[in-house]
Amino acid sequence: MPEPRYVGGQAVMEGVMMRGATTWAVSVRTPEGGIRTEVNEAPVWARKWAKVPLARGVATLVESMSLGVRALTWSANQAVGPAERMSKGTMGGTVAFAIVFFSAVFIVLPALGARGMGSLGLIDGGYAFNFFEGVLRLGMFLGYIALIGRMPDIRRVFMYHGAEHKAIAAYENDVELTPASAQRFSTAHVRCGTNFLLTVMVVTIVAYAVFGRPGWVVLVASRLLLIPVVAGLSYEIIRYAARNMGKAWVATAMKPGLALQKLTTRPPTDDQLEVAIISLKAVLSPAELAEVEARRAS
Repeated sequence: MPEPRYVGGQAVMEGVMMRGATTWAVSVRTPEGGIRTEVNEAPVWARKWAKVPLARGVATLVESMSLGVRALTWSANQAVGPAERMSKGTMGGTVAFAIVFFSAVFIVLPALGARGMGSLGLIDGGYAFNFFEGVLRLGMFLGYIALIGRMPDIRRVFMYHGAEHKAIAAYENDVELTPASAQRFSTAHVRCGTNFLLTVMVVTIVAYAVFGRPGWVVLVASRLLLIPVVAGLSYEIIRYAARNMGKAWVATAMKPGLALQKLTTRPPTDDQLEVAIISLKAVLSPAELAEVEARRAS
């Protein structure tokens, strides 16, 4: 099947970042009520790995995180005065801490918990050990998402997350790029980071099963060292699903990840969709916009 027209995005503070073929843009609603947009050239180094399975997933993930830090920094600085603005280094440090926190809490801690249960004789066998670890990891992840979703600021971000998905869906379905047209689409999308993370949680069960029920050192080392492999495999699964959602078994397999997005997205307002659409249009070339109009008219 041909590759879909990939446009990626990310919700930021009071706005949306979009990543196109050659540029990325971030648009935010300013405290005064206007919309401010910044457009930059997209990195090219990840494209060098585009034809290398597994490696392209890791490269894309690293690139996305880099752009995400830049977009978050810029969006956060639009709501404050010059003296309060955050540097890229400060935001980068915050994100680095978040990555370490995520790895420790959602990768290492469930493994240690499962190992502790095994030491008490409550888990018998390598398969049971890895299954329990995976279920524990997934439960902790779902609880964390549900908890932070109750925070007012995070709910706003989740609304912009929904706006990002609706705007991209409108583009992919060749409808007019307006808030009214985009509102009819779902806030769920197969290429969402939430779906990717759920896939990661499932893939870890299979990947870690290779090691059975190892000792403490191998346990922790294997969980950390296999992160790139798990990320690469998960990327390939999502990539395949995005190209084959017309197949019944693929659509069925993706239902849990799509359902999970109800926790990380919220229905956006028209004003929020306006921001997302402006960001989307900023990364589309005149030829791409003309192509959408031509398909819509045919």
